[in-house]
Amino acid sequence: MKNLLCTFLLLLLGAAPALASGGEEAVDLTGTGLGVFALVLFVAAYSLVIFEEQLHMRKSKPVIFAAGIIWVLVAIAYSAVGDTHTPHEAIKHNLIEYAELFLFLLAAMTYINAMDERNVFQALRSWLVSRGFTLRTVFWVTGFLAFIISPVADNLTTALLMGAVAMAVAGDNRKFLVVACINIVVGANAGGAFSPFGDITTLMVWQKGKVDFAEFFAIFVPSLLNWVIPAALMSLAVAKERPEALGEMVGMKLGAKRIMVLFLCTIVTAVSFHNFLHLPPATGMMLGLGYLGFFSYWLKKAEHRSGTGDQPLDMTGHNPDEHREVPPPEAHGHVYTAGFDLFRKIARAEWDTLLFFYGVILCVGGLGQFGYLAVASHAMYTQLGATWANVLVGILSAIVDNIPVMFAVLTMDPHMSHGQWLLVTLTAGVGGSLLSIGSAAGVALMGTARGIYTFGNHLKWTWAVALGYAVSIIVHLWINASHFTDFH
Repeated sequence: MKNLLCTFLLLLLGAAPALASGGEEAVDLTGTGLGVFALVLFVAAYSLVIFEEQLHMRKSKPVIFAAGIIWVLVAIAYSAVGDTHTPHEAIKHNLIEYAELFLFLLAAMTYINAMDERNVFQALRSWLVSRGFTLRTVFWVTGFLAFIISPVADNLTTALLMGAVAMAVAGDNRKFLVVACINIVVGANAGGAFSPFGDITTLMVWQKGKVDFAEFFAIFVPSLLNWVIPAALMSLAVAKERPEALGEMVGMKLGAKRIMVLFLCTIVTAVSFHNFLHLPPATGMMLGLGYLGFFSYWLKKAEHRSGTGDQPLDMTGHNPDEHREVPPPEAHGHVYTAGFDLFRKIARAEWDTLLFFYGVILCVGGLGQFGYLAVASHAMYTQLGATWANVLVGILSAIVDNIPVMFAVLTMDPHMSHGQWLLVTLTAGVGGSLLSIGSAAGVALMGTARGIYTFGNHLKWTWAVALGYAVSIIVHLWINASHFTDFH
């Protein structure tokens, strides 16, 4: 029990990316005063992240601060043994890792924001709300759409969209809304597990070359069962009553469908860069952002926006074109808008999340240089074994965020089979569904359905989610048995 507790604590504290300098093992400085202080500092910073909602402090702030101090401690510790080269090379490696992740996510977030501004998600929501489905049908439709949308969009956006549909239909039916929100969270997390674009953890595994793009679909069936089993059990608690259909209808703005096509082209470009050109997927995503840049220029013209096209933002952060009076003509039957601005979509990216990744990557990169991740790797993958360690990763993902946990695993880089890498991808992706606080999707819905979808209400159905979690692992071990003989 003591060893298991130590394993739990080590992975909890060692959660995040950064490969030790160029693949070399870090010096063991875990017992030094500087090493212990660095670990305590990270625990303190991450504790502030966990209580973000209560403290109203952005999660990026404490980890960015801790990252800077930890690397000061790393530099001092290595200088004391006459080594100034290793910390320099290690932090450069970490920065490259972060830059690839940052650029990839920035392009993806910009596309999602562009589709949101063009009313793509609002139009889907209004269509669903106006259909007059029964509550049980809404339950299955929202869960299924969460499962199939999250592999392309992120699970947070998907959960908020489907959650809005469930809340619009539910009315005062709190019992339905609780199970609908749980179903949406499970569906969004399960759908993101079998696609590199569905979750940050799968993206990292793909970018590190542990699993090829097409190989992610090997865990499609386990991911599907992870959602279907708890959904089937929870659906028994949903009445077949038919609420009154709502008449609101929202249309998509000019260019919405073409932006969706460009996003699909961007995904194809990123995959092609990785598979055929052997270049980082982030470079393909940035080329895709260029597609959107040229289209945004045309869109401004098509919407009869005043001025000559792209204009730099003024000192207040606004586009000068927006302050001019413009005629409101109709454009191809679409309602006139003030104009599409690409850089406004970039500005609306989740900067707190992007900077949080920076802090976490460098924090754990620093802890890795002190030797903590080597200790955690030995405790988990040597003493417990790869299968149980990877199952534990999923459980930890429900307590800590799955992103830093997966960063830790990739940093440890344990020697294990292809099937085990698929297993840890699956468990890290779906394990967060066990608790409402285990994923961004769950936290977001707790905020929008405040007082109804709560930690306690989710916990009442954790047994059903855990059953789906267990079945998905067993099915993966069975249907993908051939992958467990192929070692990386």
